[in-house]
Amino acid sequence: MPALSSTMTEGKIVEWLKKPGDRVERGESVLVVESDKADMDVEAFQEGFLASVLLPSGGTAPVGETIGLIVETEAEIAAVQASAPSAPAAATPAPAAPVAAEAPAPAPAAAAAPIAPAAPVAAPVAVAAGGRLVATPRARKLAGQLGVALESLRGSGPHGRIQAEDVERAAGQAAAVPRVAEGTAAAVAAAPAAASSNGSAAPAPVGQAFGQPGDTVAFNTLQAAVNRNMLASLAVPSFHVGYTITTDRLDALAKSVKSKGVTMTVLLAKAVGVVLARHPQVNAAYSEAGMVYPPAINVAVAVAMEDGGLITPVLASADRTDLYSLSRSWADLVARSRSKQLKPEEYNTGTFTLSNLGMFGVDRFDAILPPGTGAILAVAASRPAVVAGKDGSIAVRRQMQVNLTADHRVIYGTHAAAFLKDLAQLIETAPESLAL
Repeated sequence: MPALSSTMTEGKIVEWLKKPGDRVERGESVLVVESDKADMDVEAFQEGFLASVLLPSGGTAPVGETIGLIVETEAEIAAVQASAPSAPAAATPAPAAPVAAEAPAPAPAAAAAPIAPAAPVAAPVAVAAGGRLVATPRARKLAGQLGVALESLRGSGPHGRIQAEDVERAAGQAAAVPRVAEGTAAAVAAAPAAASSNGSAAPAPVGQAFGQPGDTVAFNTLQAAVNRNMLASLAVPSFHVGYTITTDRLDALAKSVKSKGVTMTVLLAKAVGVVLARHPQVNAAYSEAGMVYPPAINVAVAVAMEDGGLITPVLASADRTDLYSLSRSWADLVARSRSKQLKPEEYNTGTFTLSNLGMFGVDRFDAILPPGTGAILAVAASRPAVVAGKDGSIAVRRQMQVNLTADHRVIYGTHAAAFLKDLAQLIETAPESLAL
């Protein structure tokens, strides 16, 4: 199995794009693998012929496992197929898919297929080179339910694969939209459009992504990856610091830029990026060698996926990128996360994480620290509150609670408090500077 990302430990074979006996060119996509966060085309490092498939579609194998054999000449195919173990049946939903045994040494001319990841490619057609229709299982099921002919669709997924969203659009239904969610909560969420103001917009309904009463549903690849990360986070000595921030001016700014496609989530990410530039310690992370200070401020934002699990698209250089460019990048990242087309560097390079549940009216919550980072900020709803002024006057102001979870090996209480104080000052006194 090829190493698709630094954090990936295993992958699921979504589909073999070549069958035994097919000619394979160097750099040509051979199969599609579902990693922990994305579907990725996998390319061959050498030209030749695919002699044997050791792990069929639906199977799961650890990184580094041999899943297929490529030979140099067509004459060698029969010899390799005779010596290679039979491919196990595709995995069923209940038990985990069996991992293919390491292939015995093939004929001298045969080599274990050296396969490397390629960036997902959105091909303009839905039928693969051999005339086979390429569609996800969920897309096929939806097509049957909605009476949509798959042959008439153009797929938006990798290698032209038809996604569930393609079927929904063809049937005239609104495609499901990824939802912003707390870093470790169940996939409660709202569409990005509903998140344009912190708590003022109506949340989107939560989808049935986790089965029905009485069901036992196996974890998908993304959920399993989240589970591993959450278990790893238990080893981190973390602590929580909260702060109350008045948001009247930020709310006014959000209304003024909403027509330009800027959401509250993007505003908060920009604000966090600007303040992190003044507090590099809060952007640092622990390593065995010491404290790691990243060269850039990359704000990751937790997004829940409709089929379970969550992903953290990254707004790179959030402190130095203008608000409207950030907004366009965010819209693109969210759209591509729906069809699992994000590249690894677009979801695993965050240096600080933002988790916003304000659109649900949540009063406060604590987020679990993602492994490999030093801090995550949980943002709750902005709501009216009676506030006493310094002069003793009483007024109604909109306020929100934010809670920072930090790794105490790198960040101390004074670092966290100073960061939150400066974030509050920016939001309360000069949020307009975010749009400059």
